[in-house]
Amino acid sequence: MKVVAFNGSPRKNWNTATLLNHALEGAASQGAETEMVHLYDLNYKGCISCFACKLKNGPSYGRCAMIDDLTPILQKVEDADAIIIGSPIYFGAATGMLRSLLERLMFQYLVYDENYSSLFKKKMPTGFIYTMNVTWHQAMEFGYEQNLSAITRAMTRTFGTSESQFVTDTCQFDDYSKYVAPKFNAEEKAKRHQEEFPNDCRKAFEMGKRFSLQIKDLQK
Repeated sequence: MKVVAFNGSPRKNWNTATLLNHALEGAASQGAETEMVHLYDLNYKGCISCFACKLKNGPSYGRCAMIDDLTPILQKVEDADAIIIGSPIYFGAATGMLRSLLERLMFQYLVYDENYSSLFKKKMPTGFIYTMNVTWHQAMEFGYEQNLSAITRAMTRTFGTSESQFVTDTCQFDDYSKYVAPKFNAEEKAKRHQEEFPNDCRKAFEMGKRFSLQIKDLQK
C-alpha cells in the first residue's frame, strides 16, 4: 500500500512539512510505502477550462489533458491508496499551488450528472493538515472552517472520504525580533510551540496510521 503526502507550503522544513512527515511516519508504522511531494518544486498551472476531460469519446475523457510537471503527480494519485495534503493558510485559504493541484486533480473526475459522481476508480482515504498563524478562536471567527469545508466535501465526493486537521497559532518565524510583527508575543509563540506542537504532530501521526488501517480494510 502507498500513502503520498503533498506539501503545499513553500517551506520544506517548517510546520506543514513537519506535520506531513509525522503523518507519513504513522502510515509507515503500519507497513505503508510513503512519499512526500513538494509542490513548490514543480512548474504547473491550475485548470485552464479546456474541458478535454469532459469531451464525449475524447482521448482525455476523465483525465487532465495538460502536460506539465503536474502530469506525473496526478498519476501518483491514481497509483496511491491514500493521500495526505498539507498547506499553510493564506488569507483564509490554502496556497495557490495547492489550489491549482486540487483544480486539476478533482475536475478531471467530476461528472456533470445528477449526483456529480466521480470517475475515480476506487475509494481511498484523503486528509488535509492546515497550519495557520491565528488562534483556534480566530480561525472560527474568520470562517476558516466553513471556507475549507467546501474542499473537504469535494474530496469526499471524489474519493469517498476526507478529513481535516487544523493546527493553529503556529510559529511563523524562527526569530521574531528580525521581523516587523508587533502583534505577536514571541515568548508566548515559543511556549505554545513547545507545549502544543508535539500534540499536533502526534495527531498527524495518528492520521497516517489510521489511513493505513483503513487501506487494509478496503483491500480485504
